[in-house]
Amino acid sequence: MSTEGPTSSPISPPPRRPKVIKTNQQQVFLYVVLTLLLSLATVWGGRALVHNSETLTFAVGAPTSDEAQFAAKLAAVLQNNASRFRIKIVNNADNAKAIAQFDRKQADLAVLRTDAKVPLRARTLAILEHDLVLLLGPGNKKIKSLAELKKKKVAVLADNESSLAFVRGVLDIPEGPDAAKIQMAPQGATLDKLFAPANGFGAVIAIVHASKAVRDKAYEQAARRGGFTLNAIDEAKALARKIPGISSETLTAGTLSASPEIPDDDLDTIGLEWLLVAQSRMSPTTAGDLARVVYENKSALGLDNGFASRIEPASVEKDAFVMAHQGAADYINDDTKSFMDKYSDLMYLGAAALSVIGSIFAAIYAKITRVAPEKASELSTAILDIGERIEHAHSLDQLECLQDELEGILRGAVIGLRDGTISTDGLDTFKLGYEFVRDEIGMRRDYLKRHAGEGEKVAQDVAPPQHDESNIVVVKTAQSA
Repeated sequence: MSTEGPTSSPISPPPRRPKVIKTNQQQVFLYVVLTLLLSLATVWGGRALVHNSETLTFAVGAPTSDEAQFAAKLAAVLQNNASRFRIKIVNNADNAKAIAQFDRKQADLAVLRTDAKVPLRARTLAILEHDLVLLLGPGNKKIKSLAELKKKKVAVLADNESSLAFVRGVLDIPEGPDAAKIQMAPQGATLDKLFAPANGFGAVIAIVHASKAVRDKAYEQAARRGGFTLNAIDEAKALARKIPGISSETLTAGTLSASPEIPDDDLDTIGLEWLLVAQSRMSPTTAGDLARVVYENKSALGLDNGFASRIEPASVEKDAFVMAHQGAADYINDDTKSFMDKYSDLMYLGAAALSVIGSIFAAIYAKITRVAPEKASELSTAILDIGERIEHAHSLDQLECLQDELEGILRGAVIGLRDGTISTDGLDTFKLGYEFVRDEIGMRRDYLKRHAGEGEKVAQDVAPPQHDESNIVVVKTAQSA
């Protein structure tokens, strides 16, 4: 008779979240991706917000004036380049009123010629054009000096009335009868008509855009008819030093006419500059970016009549007639900006967004979504449960199943401690429980083995003796005999 019960199948240990690490890694990866995407979205949104946030008011004269047409071209270039600037053009009766509007701080940009009254807050972004002063005499008559003009009737051939005051100032002619000799030429008047005896002009002072003078064929045609003589202004350098806003210019041979060549040699004269100016309060970043757009799009900003076809950087000299804006000066002095200089603002915004968004996701992961590893002390419950079932094990097979289950828990704990799915929190409790239950299984095994041996011995003692049938037969035979 065997004391061992029926063989029971091994009991598999309960699953213990074997995908903790994989799940956490997936979460970390997801949060990193989300952090980067949201940071990029923040930078893009911030850039778009700034990109469309700055509108600059441009004060100009009449819609047909050169400065108004230049402003329209600049607005188109900014729009085509997807710039963050937008230009609002405000027309005035003339450029003088546009400068007055700029002086009242009602405009951010304006175009002025250096003979105008320059507002104190005006700062140069770029030199758009040069005006040349051409001293013309009738036929072959030479004019040796400007002083001779005080005795002559002079016509001023120019696009605006301000040139008349400029010429009178250069000739140093005060208001009075002598000033009346300096007259504006009628619109559309040609050199031939002005030098006709009926008009009586002894000289013509033409103030023209340098780019237009090179293209104008009227000078060449008039020269072929022997209609005028181009004279040098020998006092050019002295006038440039004496009168603010005047520049000393040199006409190269053949500037006005190639055949006949006029002038036939380099010739000194005076000139004026057309400046694109901004308010001094404009931020250096805005001024620098706007100046960069103007310098990089020279060909697109030039007018058909030649105005602004040779845009030059603003003068950064301290003695410049109109100081360069600090932003434009910074760009001119360091034309090649580094990657950090160009995108530092975006990088700072991106770093701030990355820090804030990353911190938020890190807090969410640590406090809410992270799958925490199982504590070693929690496994003690399963071990104690095995301990409680030891006394109900009535066979060695049942005890071996409990032993296998206990070893499975130990093996899982070792693997979990290695890969991080189980923490060391409560490890001492786990070790104590394991050793206790292991010893209990050992004592129960000894008990079952001991009682199994005693049971077999008792069974043998109580069994009836067995007699050989051959002996019985012999006894019976002897008795019968």
